[in-house]
Amino acid sequence: MNNLKPRQLDFIKALKSGGYKSPVSRQELASVCESTGLYACPPSWITQDSGRIIERGLYEVPELDSVSTPKETVATPAPVQCSVNPVEQQVTQTPQGAVAVAPQMHTASLIMGMTGGERENLVPTKFSGYVTWGHFKDAEAVVKSRQFYPIFVTGLSGNGKTLMVEQICAKLKRECYRVNITKQTDEDDLLGGFRLINGNTVWQDGPVVSAMKAGGVLLLDEVDLASHNIMCLQPVLEGKGVFLKKIGQWVTPAEGFTVFATANTKGKGSDDGRFIGTGILNEAFLDRFPITMEQPYATPATEKKILIKAGCESDFAHHLTKWAEIIRKSFYEGAVDEIISTRRLVDIVNAFGIFSDKNKAIAFCLARFDDDTKEAFLNLYSKVDADMQMGDEEDSPATASATGNECPF
Repeated sequence: MNNLKPRQLDFIKALKSGGYKSPVSRQELASVCESTGLYACPPSWITQDSGRIIERGLYEVPELDSVSTPKETVATPAPVQCSVNPVEQQVTQTPQGAVAVAPQMHTASLIMGMTGGERENLVPTKFSGYVTWGHFKDAEAVVKSRQFYPIFVTGLSGNGKTLMVEQICAKLKRECYRVNITKQTDEDDLLGGFRLINGNTVWQDGPVVSAMKAGGVLLLDEVDLASHNIMCLQPVLEGKGVFLKKIGQWVTPAEGFTVFATANTKGKGSDDGRFIGTGILNEAFLDRFPITMEQPYATPATEKKILIKAGCESDFAHHLTKWAEIIRKSFYEGAVDEIISTRRLVDIVNAFGIFSDKNKAIAFCLARFDDDTKEAFLNLYSKVDADMQMGDEEDSPATASATGNECPF
């Protein structure tokens, strides 16, 4: 113990506070690393010490038997009200009648509940430029009913899937807990975990648990990027409670809680490679969503309204939507490899508002495409809009950053 450096001692204390005993697995070490931020990965002074290695992925940490944790508690915010039993209670009754034994937590520095002061208002801001269309009314009916009814929303990028859910919550004044899913998202990110704050090991609810307790709307954004770790949400998607095994609490969802998941695919992967990183979701996970809403791009008439509300004059909006419609038809027929999203059209409108040059605005917003595609799309627009003069691009990078009207997608 005397040979441990301060950070190593803090790590041992975090293991102790988390209820871990020697021997410790590599997964348990990684969990404490992520929850405390002390190390980016399991520390080598444990994993590469031949005197600690018991077998592959299992390590002796004798310091856990002798380290002591602070006896004094720190001042905490008012405890979060929740429909669970405190961690000190050893036996928790589950809805199925089974008995779950909660782990003993002997550290005085363990703080239960959310920390960091009062929870901010999570009701999204109502966007004045939003145009309702597609499945808005159907999804709104689900949220308004306050029933638990998970919905999977799928569609190509930039067509308003996420914004639809947020604007429904804004209209109904419901809290929206948005979680951007990645391959690295794990159980701690979703349900909660221990965090080291001011030298104390603190439990913090994850967004899923927070949404359950508050009866809010949980939005799993880009869920098709998830790894198998997303399977920890199985009981949540069944409308049942979830057991937080690290602190021995059973959380039951409050009335009004429901789940939306958005994705560019249907959870079956991306065959054409457009959405690299998306994977095949477990069928048992997908089956927990009673319905799937397929979100297409808006009709030209609706899209024109969106652009006008974004500050576009009527003729320009008409030409842009007609141009996008032709490109999308070609894309669906397999004639081109790229597509123009509604978000891209709003980007063009914002760029035009800054540069006052249609050619430059469109060229900047097409610059991420290959040269042949960019030129073909520009030439097509010149045919749609006879007033547009195609000129040479200036010798300035087409990566200019601009902030105009907020893009609603």
